[in-house]
Amino acid sequence: MQINVEDKVLIIGAGGQIGVELLEELNKLYGSSNVVAADIKQSPAFANNAFEVLDVLNKEQLFDIVKKHQIKQVYLLAALLSATAEKNPLYGWQLNMQGLFNVLELAKEGHVQKVYWPSSIAVFGPTTPKQNTPQYTVMEPTTVYGISKLAGERWCEYYFLKHGVDVRSIRYPGLISYKSAPGGGTTDYAVHIFHEALKNKSYECFLSEETALPMMYMPDAIRATIEIMHVPAEKVKIRGSYNLGGISFNPKQIADEIRKHISDFKITYKPDFRQQIADSWPQSIDDKEAQADWGWKNTYLLPEMVSSMLSNLK
Repeated sequence: MQINVEDKVLIIGAGGQIGVELLEELNKLYGSSNVVAADIKQSPAFANNAFEVLDVLNKEQLFDIVKKHQIKQVYLLAALLSATAEKNPLYGWQLNMQGLFNVLELAKEGHVQKVYWPSSIAVFGPTTPKQNTPQYTVMEPTTVYGISKLAGERWCEYYFLKHGVDVRSIRYPGLISYKSAPGGGTTDYAVHIFHEALKNKSYECFLSEETALPMMYMPDAIRATIEIMHVPAEKVKIRGSYNLGGISFNPKQIADEIRKHISDFKITYKPDFRQQIADSWPQSIDDKEAQADWGWKNTYLLPEMVSSMLSNLK
């Protein structure tokens, strides 16, 4: 990994599900004095870092923070996720797109050297092949989140091709973590289920039992994020966003795995509007490009993840 420990790093949306854990890891790499946390509100997670209140839609405020701290790298994590964005589509589009433009413009103007922006499996749609979804395929998303992420991928590549902006991205599957609350996504059941299993020994799932979705344990997702940001630029061949495969399972399979630890755990199913979103997404992901280009490899499988989640949440 190529790490310049002198670089000042800004995480926008540092209080979110990914931001909290990314902040911890970047503190270890760069030292907390070189990592600035920005969000719309303060959080105990930022105790060791400089903190800035930031609305990412405010370009002047963003520029002031970049200038004040002499930021070289930006991780843009602020977004409205799938289920939340469906309740407020126009705001979801505005936040997800304008925030990205603001950061890309700063990079184009030379104020920032490197940008990380996450995409998602939400870029795929009902017409995408479901199994081993390839890097290059039909993409017709039917959610505001997916539409904004697909548009964002194209803009990232555009800014790279036209302006030489060093922007890097991966398409996250559903993310599972014990350290922070989920942020309003369709895959959130796979986090809620652990809390309910430990608290009540039962869970009512908002997806049907056979709904398989690509997922990833947060330690793997954070590692992938850091790895893609620290490989030499010439190894990053895809400037839209890389497929990232983790583990694929359905609610029944994760419930069966939990029962190996909590024998009397019960699950029931009451699908809601999120079922339609999940049905439009892939069931498993082919990530051979990420493996070939920058050496990506997933490490956690379902048994290890379930065991780790339960022991850490206890």
